[in-house]
Amino acid sequence: MRVTYALVRLAAALMNAPDERHWGYELSRASGVRSGAMYPRLSTMLEEGWLTDGWESAGETSGRPPRRYYHLTDKGKIELGAILSKAASDERFKNPGWGFA
Repeated sequence: MRVTYALVRLAAALMNAPDERHWGYELSRASGVRSGAMYPRLSTMLEEGWLTDGWESAGETSGRPPRRYYHLTDKGKIELGAILSKAASDERFKNPGWGFA
C-alpha cells in the first residue's frame, strides 16, 4: 500500500486505540481524512487482513441505523506500526500534531 498523508493519519487514528472498535465518522474526525480518501483505504486494509469489520447490534443503535465498525487485527497492528515508524523518519510526514514527529 502506498504511504500517503491520508494513510499515515488514518494509521495514527487507528493505533491511538488499537484494541477498540472504530467507526467511520469517528475515524474521519480523529484523522482529519475525508470519507472519499478514507473508505478506499479502509477497504484495502480489510482486503489485506489488517482490519475486520462488523455491524452494531440492534440493542446498540438507540433507534438509528446500525453503524459499521472496524477493528484492527494483530497483522494490522504490526503493519500500521511499521507505517508509522517509517513515517516518523520521513520528512514529508514531520508534523508535531501527529504525535510521532
